[in-house]
Amino acid sequence: MKIGFAQINPTVGDLRGNCDLIIGAYERLAAAGAELILTPELAITGYPPQDLVFKSRFVLENLAILEKLHSRVGEAALLVGFVDRNEGRGKPFHNAAALLERGKPLRKAHKSLLPTYDVFDEDRYFEPASRVEPVDVQGKKIGVTICEDIWTEHYLPRPLYDVEPVGSLVEQGAEIIVNLSSSPFSLHKPAIRYEMVAGLARAHQRPICYCNLVGGNDQLVFDGNSFAVNAAGKLIAQLAAFREDEKVVDTDSTAAIEFHEGKTPKELFAALSLGVRDYFRKCNFHSAVVGLSGGVDSAVTAVIAVDALGAENVTGVSMPSPYSSRGSIDDARALARNLGIKFLDIPITDAFRDFKSQFKEIFKGLPENETEENMQPRLRAMTLMALSNKFGHLLLTTGNKSELAVGYCTIYGDMAGGLAVISDVPKTMVYELARWINRDREIIPRSTIDKPPSAELKPNQKDQDTLPPYEILDQILQLYVEENLSARDIIARGFDEKTVRWVQRRVDLNEYKREQAAPGIKVTSRAFGLGRRMPIAQRYVD
Repeated sequence: MKIGFAQINPTVGDLRGNCDLIIGAYERLAAAGAELILTPELAITGYPPQDLVFKSRFVLENLAILEKLHSRVGEAALLVGFVDRNEGRGKPFHNAAALLERGKPLRKAHKSLLPTYDVFDEDRYFEPASRVEPVDVQGKKIGVTICEDIWTEHYLPRPLYDVEPVGSLVEQGAEIIVNLSSSPFSLHKPAIRYEMVAGLARAHQRPICYCNLVGGNDQLVFDGNSFAVNAAGKLIAQLAAFREDEKVVDTDSTAAIEFHEGKTPKELFAALSLGVRDYFRKCNFHSAVVGLSGGVDSAVTAVIAVDALGAENVTGVSMPSPYSSRGSIDDARALARNLGIKFLDIPITDAFRDFKSQFKEIFKGLPENETEENMQPRLRAMTLMALSNKFGHLLLTTGNKSELAVGYCTIYGDMAGGLAVISDVPKTMVYELARWINRDREIIPRSTIDKPPSAELKPNQKDQDTLPPYEILDQILQLYVEENLSARDIIARGFDEKTVRWVQRRVDLNEYKREQAAPGIKVTSRAFGLGRRMPIAQRYVD
């Protein structure tokens, strides 16, 4: 069967705009010979619609769009994701797919397996399918599944479900399995999806067509990477990563190809750039302002912003204090010149002096400490927010995951802003990104990458005066934050007990900071924010 993949980039809640995207892709794919055209999961509403579904007109209007799409269907059938009402007991809605054919009644399939873990909360809204059965399309029996329906136990956090939709559909005679998906990106996940689907195809001896969403929606990035495997589990088609794409695939093809997954820095950069671009586009922001410290974090953030928005839409700001080194100031200016962005030099030295003087009597006899250090990033935040307000820029924060994890950041200071671009990127990976950015020519000054990292908030300050070496810190954070291992389990793996306990305590104590952080773009298996819910007021120490 010739199946068309409409790998589109919907905007959550833009029902009419999403309808236009679907119609455009449908018409092009039908003209190219597709007999059945697939969209991603919840293509009409965008994914995830979250509590929009509870608005009184939202689901009704999405059903009206479904009728409009039905009226536009020609010879080719369309399988489109939407939110259906649940007329029986249980949650008010179904995560659904509608089969639209000209001159025939609309037919529906409901999602069976509703993920409620990590970033997913579908059980809040949807009732699972009461049963599944294949549908006849163009003389073929098609088994319709939606995202989680094809995820097998080996690839889930633990055995979660008592039903296996694909097996049931095959038992009922399904000749082809199709999957409408909105699977968020994390590093190495595209290859895991392919491995899982190929294994499922081999197990059931059925072709599987997997149509995934692409685009950024708030903290999530969807990478596309839609693909088809034949009944032998061989890859016969793969769509583009991180951009919209369309393709017609013959499920009987035996012309196998290799699955393509980008190298980590390239894939990571593409995900972050798409996340920034779509956050701006879908929230109606047009330009960004970034504080340039001369350090690697702000440099990488600025490069991503330029790739996402264009150099003409990015402003870099150097705000030296008395402790800023000449090298850092020069590196910030050189980076801006290499990127071709507008560069502003707004020293905070005088403001810092005047602000400290207000506390001369109040702080009399007390030594300077982090109080005076934190005045500097907070003055910088005021400077950047003034530019944001005056010129309509969105302020991008530049902190990395390692700093955010242990609270090595200033609340209302360098944490201030509208989007935290690299807040899910560990420091060691930031350096990896920086070296990849410079693979062809020097964009980030070499001295920015080579010098010891420093906040430069007091004389001769280095990050490693306070933190463990990032190579050690990031390994511990991977185990503690992403894999949920206890401190004792981490120590048992050979890490120094004092270091592990310090990291553990810092992570736990700084939940209150992260609760107030700007939304960040998720690129690892577990990011701070959407997929990690920890109490702020708690005293558990293992």
